[in-house]
Amino acid sequence: MSFYTYLLKCADGSYYAGHTDNLDLRIAQHESGSIPGYTATRLPVALSWSESFGTREEALSAERQIKGWSRKKKEALIAGDFAALKEAARK
Repeated sequence: MSFYTYLLKCADGSYYAGHTDNLDLRIAQHESGSIPGYTATRLPVALSWSESFGTREEALSAERQIKGWSRKKKEALIAGDFAALKEAARK
């Protein structure tokens, strides 16, 4: 079984990080507003990035790490710009 960490871009331009074991279902739940909380008040949302992990612990760890990142660093991850990601980590 795979586990996923993901980033959603919300209608207000903010990013939401989460993790799940069923990416398609979780994104559909966010898109429909059926998950109360942050994304439900910022619809529509769009999947910007995701990565699979072998364990829930790894996915949760990645989610927690990304939640602490700056917007610039999240956008470098989404773009796959690892040089910019590394540079943003130094600041």
